[in-house]
Amino acid sequence: MADLDNFRTETRAWLEANCPAEMREPARDESDIYWGGRKATFKNDAQKAWFEACVAKGYTVPAWPKEYGGAGLSAAEAKILRQEMAAINARPPLSSFGIWMLGPALLKFGTEGQKQRFLNEIARGEIRWCQGYSEPGSGSDLVSMQTFGEDKGDHWEVSGQKIWTSYANHADWIFCLVRTDKADKYQGITFMLFDMESQGVTTKPILLISGSSPFCETFFDGVEVPKSYGDDCPGFVGEINRGWDVAKYLLGHEREMISGMGGGEGTAAIGSALNRRAGKDGDSIDPCLRAELAMFDVDALSFTAMGEKFMDEMKAGKGHPAQPNMMKYVGTELNKRRHELMMSAGGSRSLEWESDETSGGKPSRNWLRTKANSIEGGTSEVMLNVVSKRILDLPGA
Repeated sequence: MADLDNFRTETRAWLEANCPAEMREPARDESDIYWGGRKATFKNDAQKAWFEACVAKGYTVPAWPKEYGGAGLSAAEAKILRQEMAAINARPPLSSFGIWMLGPALLKFGTEGQKQRFLNEIARGEIRWCQGYSEPGSGSDLVSMQTFGEDKGDHWEVSGQKIWTSYANHADWIFCLVRTDKADKYQGITFMLFDMESQGVTTKPILLISGSSPFCETFFDGVEVPKSYGDDCPGFVGEINRGWDVAKYLLGHEREMISGMGGGEGTAAIGSALNRRAGKDGDSIDPCLRAELAMFDVDALSFTAMGEKFMDEMKAGKGHPAQPNMMKYVGTELNKRRHELMMSAGGSRSLEWESDETSGGKPSRNWLRTKANSIEGGTSEVMLNVVSKRILDLPGA
């Protein structure tokens, strides 16, 4: 415990010295979030300084081993770092699907060559990834996907379409599920890695009701995907035709990521935000709204406690494989409730769409965007079905 106390003191001092004041303010728009990649630019000097300090310290991926760009922190140390960053409202130095999803899959299934190359590039913000999973006819029933890779010896020739590919138009590379054996639904899928600038790859943004969207349609027209990128660095993760094993593992991390939008250590502070939105003090807010706010705060704190419990169980090897489904369902429903409360507190002003006062209609646009939370990464209905069957042992319909 003394070592952890010392680590907390040192971490607090390091953050105070290295996190600029601008990086302790809430992100106002997309440009306040740094995603890295070949085409990335920094919004300002503060964003650049914070990112570079964290890269040098290994704090973009603090729990990853040092040889892969991390800080090699223990689970307890990584938790302290998260707590101390939350205490000063520090922004993440780097947002990345490589960190949240592909990285954990590579740590478990990747070769040493893949880890040395891709994990270090992810940690340093040199590569931006997107995810090629869903297809127009294959969302929750993902194993029905039809994007096909024809074996050409030293490469595959991939043709097909993906949809809801977040930030595909900004990504450098894609981790993509491709059918390589049409005879076996589950064991005929390969988890491939390839460059988005490969000939035959095109993207088309999808506009949502919120007026903007990270989503894209992604098309593959005879894309050549190498089977190897060099020594011990294959162009696929895991085994050929066994990509579903990797895909399922990654989905757990994706659902944990999405669930985090609904909870976390700062969630219970929503009351002050609502007061500012309503332009009133807490005593004069509508009593029914205050009651809903109190219920939300209790549920959010419970969600945080559940997440901590599941994390401890997972690290002890006692976690249930369906726990990410529980987290995803509760987290996304909480996030939708949060934005409903924000809209209620703001009254008619929250329906405004374009003024500077609302940062271009940010409250209403964010509220509309949350409607997708219960669809992406697995619908709420599918999550409840998994929980009912695999945790509650209820019979199927």
